[in-house]
Amino acid sequence: MRLRFSGPIWYWRGPAPFHFVTVPAAEAALIAGIAPVVTYGWGMIPASVTIGATTVTTSLWPKDGGYVVPVKKALQDAEDLGVDDEVEVVLDIDA
Repeated sequence: MRLRFSGPIWYWRGPAPFHFVTVPAAEAALIAGIAPVVTYGWGMIPASVTIGATTVTTSLWPKDGGYVVPVKKALQDAEDLGVDDEVEVVLDIDA
């Protein structure tokens, strides 16, 4: 499954800080439909994420009935990204 969407990068301070992009509701519903066959536990969904010219592997996190995409430090550095930057995300999930 390949999905494309845009959103701002946001920061979560938590016990281990992370940067995320929230998956829009329509795309999150599509992911939820395949989640039972692709999750590896705790609702985490393995995926490849492309922003700009950079692709990384990661896992989507369930949050508030939807999903968020972690924006890894390597991706932030490669694409010179920061909080509040609007990015186009290409998300690939093997289903």
